[in-house]
Amino acid sequence: MLNENGYSDTLRLLMGQIDVDIGSVPEDIRLLAKAIDDPYSLPYLIEELNALEIKDEEMVRFALVRVQIDSELRLNEDIQKHQRRRFVALVIEKLLFGDVLIEMGAPLEEM
Repeated sequence: MLNENGYSDTLRLLMGQIDVDIGSVPEDIRLLAKAIDDPYSLPYLIEELNALEIKDEEMVRFALVRVQIDSELRLNEDIQKHQRRRFVALVIEKLLFGDVLIEMGAPLEEM
């Protein structure tokens, strides 16, 4: 797994908090951070992600939505990086929950 400094910004985003005690971050969120920060690892993490026993589904779902929103907002900073991060978050959300909570570009009345 990546070292704590390698993905602390992603952990803050996933947790929705500026100050995060990295040692107290749940293992499922750490696994999400690993996949989001290293999109090319996603194919190798599918089974591990699918086997997650999520204790707080709402927290995990909103963590993935935060990544999608952040990636859209930062798209002009580094298009490839943020497209990959958004893709990973979408795939994981679809894998874990069967659907995507929000679709970027969808008409508001469908959300």
